[in-house]
Amino acid sequence: MAVSESGSPESTAGSAQALLLAADGIEKSFGRGWWPGRPRTPVLRGAELVLRPGEVVGLAGENGSGKSTLMKILVGDLRADAGSVRRPRRLGYCPQQPVVYDRLTCDEHFELFGRAYRMSPEVAHRSRGHLYAALGFERYAGTRADRLSGGTLAKLNLGLALLADPEVLLLDEPYAGFDWDTYLRFWEIVAQRRQAGRSVLIISHFVADEQRFDRIVDLREGRTVPR
Repeated sequence: MAVSESGSPESTAGSAQALLLAADGIEKSFGRGWWPGRPRTPVLRGAELVLRPGEVVGLAGENGSGKSTLMKILVGDLRADAGSVRRPRRLGYCPQQPVVYDRLTCDEHFELFGRAYRMSPEVAHRSRGHLYAALGFERYAGTRADRLSGGTLAKLNLGLALLADPEVLLLDEPYAGFDWDTYLRFWEIVAQRRQAGRSVLIISHFVADEQRFDRIVDLREGRTVPR
């Protein structure tokens, strides 16, 4: 079932086809303790979210509001207790904590992820070169991940999510570790993706530069509320 921007169901086939990602009625609770019958704490209580082509959407909420839980459900890393998610064929995910291999260089990471995305070596190499230039970390191509600074590691994390030119890019607190130059480069990339009809979802405990977003959604008491 497709979901409208306000969160209400849409019945027309055209509207459903226009959505790149649709999450409807997402519920998630976590248990505390190990004993049988342990109490469960609800985190998401029917959250809904849609992304359309060329949209940049912000998801804001206080720490502990369930933003990262919702993000993990959107990418399929966590199973929801209830609800449904419709995803595009190509989805890029940039987690808050980079998932990298300490002993691999940046080049080796791009090669590994390119194979996982089933990209041809030529296409993966071309995309990697573009990302090095766009994010400004070409000189670290041969540097192992465990020797990168936090800022350069954040660039690698973002680059890996962008490598296959995903239809939807999901970013969890992407600004951590960015200096001002990288922050501006980041928004240039986001603007290019918008122009190409790609969608970007950025989650953060606060949203700065609101004018850069098409929409902002707040997560309150486990529900998504359009701002």
